Amino acid sequence: MKETSIILDKINHYFGDKQVLFDINLNIERGIIYGFLGPSGCGKTTTVKIMAGILEATSGAVQVLGETMPKLSLMKRLGYMAQSDALYANLTAEENLIFFSSLYGIQKEKSKEKIDEVMLLVNLTDHKSKLVSAYSGGMKRRLSLAMSLLHEPEILILDEPTVGIDPVLRKTIWDALTSMAERGMTIIVTTHVMDEAEKCRELAMMRDGRLIAQGSPLELRTGIGASTIEEAFIYYGKGDHDES
Repeated sequence: MKETSIILDKINHYFGDKQVLFDINLNIERGIIYGFLGPSGCGKTTTVKIMAGILEATSGAVQVLGETMPKLSLMKRLGYMAQSDALYANLTAEENLIFFSSLYGIQKEKSKEKIDEVMLLVNLTDHKSKLVSAYSGGMKRRLSLAMSLLHEPEILILDEPTVGIDPVLRKTIWDALTSMAERGMTIIVTTHVMDEAEKCRELAMMRDGRLIAQGSPLELRTGIGASTIEEAFIYYGKGDHDES
């Protein structure tokens, strides 16, 4: 029987008097890569922040790993990578990772092993002694990804994780995410890149704060006879048909 990792039930959210999410309903299986696809400003980031407990929904219910969110005790079971990099520029990459390891309560011996592992994954091993202030934007994104993986979370939430990362390394990262999902980690990814959307097991398409379609990339394409996810997104975004 498939285990559920995250449930969103009739989630609505307002910033002031502006409603930005409208009746979001989702049921996300454990151990898959689940993608949110949509243009900037469509509500992807707000939705994943609510999942992560960073924001509290204005109305509706959120369950993560069987617990009602937000809940502080769940934070160590989640990994979150924001669109903006939360790094200490006056520290080296390794010092940043050591600091965050201590926050997660990782023992010193294991911390060194995990730091080496995640730095290898994001191809920053040769740059771990460099000050973050000397990092390029793409390197900072890769370091942020490394930090989100340090404590081996059960759920990993990545908001536009590959922005500014070259295509070769992007493939390496996606191969690693696929492998982690196969080992049981639930991975949530927001993107506006169509080829990344194709790599997700399940996909939610969003527009103007609403879910316009849900399903596997294959289902979303073949259900309407589209040859690409981009065609499918345009079709579902028109709003003159029944929602999937």
